[in-house]
Amino acid sequence: MTQTVTVQVEGFGSVQAQPGERLVLALERGGVDVLHRCGGVARCTTCRVSFQEGEPGAMTAAEYEKLSEKGLLGQARLSCQIECGPGMRVTPLQTARSTGLEAGKAPAEQIEPDPVWTTRPGASTEG
Repeated sequence: MTQTVTVQVEGFGSVQAQPGERLVLALERGGVDVLHRCGGVARCTTCRVSFQEGEPGAMTAAEYEKLSEKGLLGQARLSCQIECGPGMRVTPLQTARSTGLEAGKAPAEQIEPDPVWTTRPGASTEG
């Protein structure tokens, strides 16, 4: 039996995900109408979420660059660039329902562009 993790989604309940699954895909599969207008390639920031718990310390260079460019670093994360893990509690910041926009092109199963991992600002690098 494959082990799953539970992601708590503010306003939507809980979503079951595979460890390492892209958060944007887990949210969508779980009934969250999260936006991903660029197709999940860290270009548009419409898939952004905020973390209440369980924010990963790892961040892709593409996410870091895009959040920095938009002035969102430290305020939001891009669900297309995050792998699901235990203890996550998130709030989707833009949905099809809240914006009136269509979700966008379906993201690939794997993080795109090929991830170059870094540590997000403020993350603990201990232990």
